[in-house]
Amino acid sequence: MGREKVFRFKQFAVRNDMSAMKVGTDGVLLGAWCPVNEAERVLDVGTGCGVIALMMAQRNHHAMIDAIDIDHEAIKEASLNFADSPWPGRLTAIEADFNDLDERQRYDLIVSNPPFFTTGVLPTGDARTTARHTTSLTYRQLIEGSARLLSPDGTLALISPTDASPDIIEAAAFASLPVRMQTRVIPVEGAAAKRTLWLLSRRALPYREDVITIACRDGSYTPQYIKLTGAFYLKM
Repeated sequence: MGREKVFRFKQFAVRNDMSAMKVGTDGVLLGAWCPVNEAERVLDVGTGCGVIALMMAQRNHHAMIDAIDIDHEAIKEASLNFADSPWPGRLTAIEADFNDLDERQRYDLIVSNPPFFTTGVLPTGDARTTARHTTSLTYRQLIEGSARLLSPDGTLALISPTDASPDIIEAAAFASLPVRMQTRVIPVEGAAAKRTLWLLSRRALPYREDVITIACRDGSYTPQYIKLTGAFYLKM
């Protein structure tokens, strides 16, 4: 997926040049995949330019959505994108650290495309590096914090590299927030899965595990991916 300064979806456009985290396949996958229909209050953690929050607003016509990020430029950009969207009254961009949120707040859905990289040397002053490393928010912090902020039947949806699975399963067990669904993401037919979509909830949902493949060998999108994301893309 390209890095256009403005990324145009069917029902909204996203400025994509100020925040460290741009519009990408991971975020679009998560925004299209996670269950949002029954949610009254949604929290998007690490919103970046706000694309996942906007997708939540398109899919659920009544939910109130808070979108947080620790990066000031990201919140400025998300605020602009929300104001220009069809749903400005239901989207709020907040400069905040997830670890500092008031535990009296309750959300029916928490959704996050969280930091991925847990190793390596971090260059100083690099906003994209801060956004992509778990120095600011670990999987354990995200899961344990969500367990405190979710309503009794609430759910946490996130995406991770496949090699983070042991960490997420362990953190979910520790937080008593069981894994209810895993969808492994294969980038192209014949390749190994690179990402996993996760659904965690205290609600007694039947466990489900499946796979989605994004692209065919010829580079075209698979019918499976088109069905999942077709409500958002102008062209597939």
